[in-house]
Amino acid sequence: MHRLCDPAPRVGGASPTLRNAVFVFLVVLACLPAYASETGWTQFRGGPLQQGIAEDLPADLAPAWTFEIADGVESTAAIAATTAGELVFVAGLDGTLYALTLDRGSVKWKLETGEEIKSSPLVLDGSVYFGDELGRFHAVDAATGEQKWTIEVDASVTGSPNLGPDGSLVFGSYDNFLYSVSAADGKVRWKVETQGYVHGSPGVAGSEVVSSGCDGYLRVVDARTGAEVRKVELGGYVAASPAIRDGRVYVGSFESQVLAVDLESGDTAWTYKHPQREFPFYASPAVTADLVIVAGRDKMIHALDRETGKPRWSYTSKARFDASPVVSGGRVFVADQAGEILALALADGAVRWSFETGDSFTASPAVGRGRLVISTESGTVYCFAPTAELAR
Repeated sequence: MHRLCDPAPRVGGASPTLRNAVFVFLVVLACLPAYASETGWTQFRGGPLQQGIAEDLPADLAPAWTFEIADGVESTAAIAATTAGELVFVAGLDGTLYALTLDRGSVKWKLETGEEIKSSPLVLDGSVYFGDELGRFHAVDAATGEQKWTIEVDASVTGSPNLGPDGSLVFGSYDNFLYSVSAADGKVRWKVETQGYVHGSPGVAGSEVVSSGCDGYLRVVDARTGAEVRKVELGGYVAASPAIRDGRVYVGSFESQVLAVDLESGDTAWTYKHPQREFPFYASPAVTADLVIVAGRDKMIHALDRETGKPRWSYTSKARFDASPVVSGGRVFVADQAGEILALALADGAVRWSFETGDSFTASPAVGRGRLVISTESGTVYCFAPTAELAR
């Protein structure tokens, strides 16, 4: 059972300096969508803006290997090159972080924490960062599994950490706080109190942290000081993580709505709600240049026009979606609670590839370094590779 937001469950006259800074900022933003493609899939949703965009995979995929984690998996894997080789990092509900070799799925190392891990790991500069359900936030050597440091907050850390500026990490907790800590030693730089659990992963756009929480607000926080820049009412609980693109924030809520919010003004640009089906959006959206793709508990994938919020196409599955979609080239990969993994055409939602597992998915696809990795709720880790590569 997933812990959600409901409190009942467990739990013209700019200076040259300014112009240069703006130029650097824009260059960084322009490069971010390709982040996952160049380095693997090193964090939840593929990059700080959390757009859910990955490298283009070949048309035909087949299982390269599987790995079993006894107590199940809810977190999304990370894929990264390390000094110990190309590794897949998977966090289990058995309280263990596993480092598996990308080519064969053999165990390189594992770290037992003694508590369930639902936080998707982030890999940065030779370290792996993640939280656990006891409220501990961990830094681990990516090549060896050696613990570097651990800090404790007052409740579980379910969401994934994100990259802040100046060597910082940001994450939320069920203690109703949003945190910024030093990646080097875990020292808390600031924390911002919210009015509810922070379930998802905060987005980072330049010098601002963007967090959607179970208190029903979208908060924009100065990443360096922790000062709250603005707070926008979303009209309902939000478990999903926000996606950011071109000055807008996109997020789905438990009120069956998808919202587009202007990052600078806080104004709602548009709101989408299906005319008949009213089910929560638990999954985080993927955002391309012209589409917002949202997976719902209404058993549907909704592709919305990014500028207007109007529906472009939809796909109806056999079961609800809790796993977040990932865009890879001209396809979007999704996984439902009936155990089916699908690749839908980005243009019209037509099925281009599918694979039946017979299990359910909360973890989202991770796409990087030529592979697709996804874990079932019962704990089977699947790694898919191009069919042509496996035939050699």
